[in-house]
Amino acid sequence: MLLKKQTVWLLTMLSLVVVLSVYYITSPEQQKSDLAGVEEKKAEGKETAATETKDGKTVVSGVASDEKFEALRMKLEEQRTKQKEELQTVAATTDLPAEERSEAIDKMNQLDAISQKEQILETLITSMGYEDALVRADGENVRITVKAKEHSASAANEIIQMVRTELGSFQPVAVQFDPAK
Repeated sequence: MLLKKQTVWLLTMLSLVVVLSVYYITSPEQQKSDLAGVEEKKAEGKETAATETKDGKTVVSGVASDEKFEALRMKLEEQRTKQKEELQTVAATTDLPAEERSEAIDKMNQLDAISQKEQILETLITSMGYEDALVRADGENVRITVKAKEHSASAANEIIQMVRTELGSFQPVAVQFDPAK
């Protein structure tokens, strides 16, 4: 009886392998190689910057992104990671009452939501034609640093209105423009 069960199981697995193989062979191919080429082209455009010297020669230098923005993003991410770890230890502690653990979980969810909204706002601001944007919402106020060639009060007001529609009007918003290279 045991031998029959093993045989049935083996035949079932073999038939599954055959069916999946036929499906894989007959399914249309996806164009994954084309996507890699597109991503490389996009990355190439961002990584190089051309400047002209006094002699009239063009010098091309590699620039990944603004180092200041990246450093601030890394610092903010590190702080949030530490906060999440502390909240996770509180939530995992069984000695604490359920209310405190629930509050810790709620705070972790708030941190995730704030992080997602910051990323959405950065994407929206860069889609407005700015080179880069950094949004930092620390609960009490929202600080936005925008990398732009030109800046004006109307542009800052437009960014502030967009932030208020996304986050709500209860938080003060500060916009700072950094000159683009």
